[in-house]
Amino acid sequence: MQHVRLFLCGDVMTGRGIDQILPHPCAPQLHERYCRSAHDYVSLAEQANGPLPPHADATYPWGDALAVLDSRQPHARIINLETAVTTSDDHCAGKEVLYRMHPDNVGCIASARIDCCVLANNHVLDWGRAGLRETLATLHRAGIRTSGAGADETDAAAPATLGLADNRTLRIYAYAAESSGVPLSWAATPHQGGLNFLPDISMKHADEIGQRMAAERCAGDIVVISLHWGSNWGFEVGDDERAFAHRLIDSGGADLVYGHSSHHVRGMEVHRGRLVLYGCGDFLNDYEGIRGHERFRPDLALMYFPVVDADTGVLLEMSAVPMQIHHLRLRHAPAEGASWLRTTLAHENGKFGGQVIQDDTGALLLQW
Repeated sequence: MQHVRLFLCGDVMTGRGIDQILPHPCAPQLHERYCRSAHDYVSLAEQANGPLPPHADATYPWGDALAVLDSRQPHARIINLETAVTTSDDHCAGKEVLYRMHPDNVGCIASARIDCCVLANNHVLDWGRAGLRETLATLHRAGIRTSGAGADETDAAAPATLGLADNRTLRIYAYAAESSGVPLSWAATPHQGGLNFLPDISMKHADEIGQRMAAERCAGDIVVISLHWGSNWGFEVGDDERAFAHRLIDSGGADLVYGHSSHHVRGMEVHRGRLVLYGCGDFLNDYEGIRGHERFRPDLALMYFPVVDADTGVLLEMSAVPMQIHHLRLRHAPAEGASWLRTTLAHENGKFGGQVIQDDTGALLLQW
């Protein structure tokens, strides 16, 4: 095995409106200030772009993305699942945005042959610790590995491990930073389930994480670290974020830093031959028809396909396929959307010395 091709994407939010059009929806009641029913999000999407199927099959939200995955044939498929998979009614009091998908709709995740769901984020505990337990059990029964949440502190901190050819292993660590809106009370403890919580992005914590990953890796391992961090809106990458990501790589731990939380794509860079994705944006959501942040184009998404050297973890190639969320499903981005993504990434990546070009298939290629 000479190289490893990965699929990564932004936040996958299959709750609320998307869950309602899948075969086995949860009860639609919500606890939000503006919407009291998940059906409201279906209505907003229909008002924006026309009727939706009343009963879509499990593959529906993935749309054109399934064919892209089939053509690219990644060795591992990793998503940040920002939705509890549960029927729990133990909602997080005071939290206005709550995502859940019915466990019987787990086929939506399985249909894309996802290998690992990162769960260290600010929504997986929306429906309490009972909801988290059901989420973990449901995904594991479906043969999907998880990272970043667990039955206790040790379990939550453990990486997901995926076997690759030639006895190689992909290790996926995941952390939920307080800066993304994760409360301290969601942190796993020695005696209570929860998330792998990151209180800050200090050099102290970067060194601790990097040293742990370096100590646990074996020759030929590829190490991905998922970070749910930062605010929802804004392209600017802070000096503290860059320093934290760089330290994770410099410490010998991370081959790829997989950042997310912002509802739109942010820049990426290559540091010492390793890829840093500062924000992958949203990949699936029910925001269609909601207005107010159009300048960030949250309807646009990217399918990231980094290729790394199997022996060293060094980035060999980075391509991304432009997509758009339309009718609560993914389709190829129209020409103007792909152009917006290319221009935006060229500007943001240019701050880090990278360039972006578009090939004849429409994919965006990072050059460094």
